[in-house]
Amino acid sequence: MADHKITTDAQLDELYGKPMPMALTKELTYISNHYRAFVDAAPFVVVATIGKEGMDCSPRGDPAGFVRVIDERTVMIPDRRGNGRIDTLRNIVADGRISLLFLIPGIGETLRINGRAELTNDPEICESFTMQGKAPKSVIVVHTEAVYFQCPKALVRSKLWDGSTQIERSELPSTGEIIQALQEDFDGAAYDKAYPQRIKDTIY
Repeated sequence: MADHKITTDAQLDELYGKPMPMALTKELTYISNHYRAFVDAAPFVVVATIGKEGMDCSPRGDPAGFVRVIDERTVMIPDRRGNGRIDTLRNIVADGRISLLFLIPGIGETLRINGRAELTNDPEICESFTMQGKAPKSVIVVHTEAVYFQCPKALVRSKLWDGSTQIERSELPSTGEIIQALQEDFDGAAYDKAYPQRIKDTIY
C-alpha cells in the first residue's frame, strides 16, 4: 500500500483529472433563491467544525426551516438540548470554521454551506427559536463563504431513502447495551426501557 500512497495535489490531478465545469459553476459565495429553497425544506443538517482537539461532526434536526436564512450570506441554527458535551460549540469558540450538509427526506441532492461561525445568546434571538415552550441556550450564526449543491449519486448508491433498505433498530446494539459494556454497574435494560419517555421529556 505504501507504494501507492497519494501525497500531492499533482498525483490527485493525474488520477482524477479536471472537475466538470458544472461542478465549479454551481458554487456561489451567497445563498441564492434556489439554494434557499433547499435550506428551508431541510429538517436535518450535519455540522462539521474544527477546534483544539481536532475535528467534529454533529447532527442537528428540527422541523423543516429550523435553519433560518437571515440574508443571502447568513443563516442561524438553534442549539437544542443535547448530551452536554457541546463539542461543536467549543470548536466554534476556538476556531470558527464550519461546514453544513443539508439533507431532505426523499431528495437525492444535498446542499453544502462552508463558512465561519459565531455563537450568540442574545435573548431575543434565542426566544425566536422557541419550541414547545423552550428556547435554546445559544444560536449558531453562520456567515457563508461557499454554497453549492451536490448530485444525488451518493444517496442513490446508498439507497438512503429507499424504505426497503431500512433495518429494525433491534438489529443493532441498544444504547443501554453499549453503555453497560463500558460500565459494569450500569443497568442497560432499565435505561432502554425508560428511554422512550425520557426522549419525550427532554427533546427540547
